[in-house]
Amino acid sequence: MYKKEYVETFLEKQGQLFDEPVADNFEEAEAFLEDCMAVVLDSLKDVKKYLDGMGADVEGLSLKELEEESEVFKLPDGKYLIVEG
Repeated sequence: MYKKEYVETFLEKQGQLFDEPVADNFEEAEAFLEDCMAVVLDSLKDVKKYLDGMGADVEGLSLKELEEESEVFKLPDGKYLIVEG
């Protein structure tokens, strides 16, 4: 369901969102992303709109600050993976 590089990025950087690993390998990471219905978005503007729609308080955040949020993972192709913790 998710591109290989998206799953690998999450697997590598999952510590930015979770204190303990939620996945030890590619298959576990992919299953976790599917279970929590992680979303891939094209731009930080889309990320802001999505998080705002989910009820997150993002109104005062700049796009740079938004990119640094723990649930926002920048992907190799310039898109963003949003993982609800």
